[in-house]
Amino acid sequence: MIKVAIFMGSASDEELMRPCADILDSMEINHRFTITSAHRTPERTEKLIRELEGEGCEIFICGAGMAAHLAGAVAARTLKPVIGVPLTASSLGGMDALLSTVQMPQGFPVATMALDRSGARNAAWLATQILALKDEAIAARLRDVRDGFKEAVDEAAFNLENGAI
Repeated sequence: MIKVAIFMGSASDEELMRPCADILDSMEINHRFTITSAHRTPERTEKLIRELEGEGCEIFICGAGMAAHLAGAVAARTLKPVIGVPLTASSLGGMDALLSTVQMPQGFPVATMALDRSGARNAAWLATQILALKDEAIAARLRDVRDGFKEAVDEAAFNLENGAI
């Protein structure tokens, strides 16, 4: 069963969105990683949402640049949580995508992450947290990862304080 759908507006977004899929893979969360466009393929977008919801999809993650309407187009067609990742794709440095993603009308929210790879990573972590609310196995894996983050900081601090860095 697919739990998370990752949509990108074009193939050129794959490099920026790949970390999202990588984290979901590492957390053993089934997902679909594909391309669909709010503007060029609105019928495909709507069809994918319906198909994926039928397969049990619980969260949609959308990465898009410039006008970045993909997350909003998805939010308009589902009651499931939508996480938006604005991507740098124009001379405006991603501000166009950020503002397009974050400024949603009342009742159609999109949880907006940071730009590019950092946002893609946090989109995966947020999706993991949402799924962990009702899946103890995912919650346990998430706790383990968080413990690893803590241990890495403790080790780095120890090494720095003891001249090992």
